[in-house]
Amino acid sequence: MSVIKHKAQRVGIFIDTQNIYHSAKNLHHAKANFGAIVKDALDGRVLVRAIAYVASTEGGEENAFFGALSKVGIETRTKPLQIFIGGAKKANWDIDMAMDAVKLAPKLDAIILITGDGDFVSLVEYLQNTHGTQVEVVSFGKSSSSKLIEAADDFLDLDLNPRKYLLSGNSMGMSNPRRILK
Repeated sequence: MSVIKHKAQRVGIFIDTQNIYHSAKNLHHAKANFGAIVKDALDGRVLVRAIAYVASTEGGEENAFFGALSKVGIETRTKPLQIFIGGAKKANWDIDMAMDAVKLAPKLDAIILITGDGDFVSLVEYLQNTHGTQVEVVSFGKSSSSKLIEAADDFLDLDLNPRKYLLSGNSMGMSNPRRILK
């Protein structure tokens, strides 16, 4: 993949929060550091908008997380968590995220999708072919769709330096996540 990044590029960042959260949790037993991820993805370019798509619960325990996103300049779009018969939980943001990217594309030179979800391949191809927008993908490579990675103009694999993109400390109930039991 050959991609040109320059400081004057207008960039929009769209974050599939659940995808990145679950990848960090399942692969690394930690929480994602969205501030570090956005900073490196942006790479010194002009940020027009950064939007995180998140689920809200009745208890509101996620409000501190929403505040942390806001402090690093990330807007949040919230949708109530749906609980299905049998206990399955879901807050599907794929269509909304795709529509926002399409609506903002004429105002952007580059779109960064922070997700590994292969459902976004059609969006990547549409943005490239219809708007001529450079589309970059940022995610944990081990849990990312290979088709999404191939479709993107550039790919930042968070698994190449996971410590940089994870919150340190007792982030997932582990007393010392770097300690290996012998």
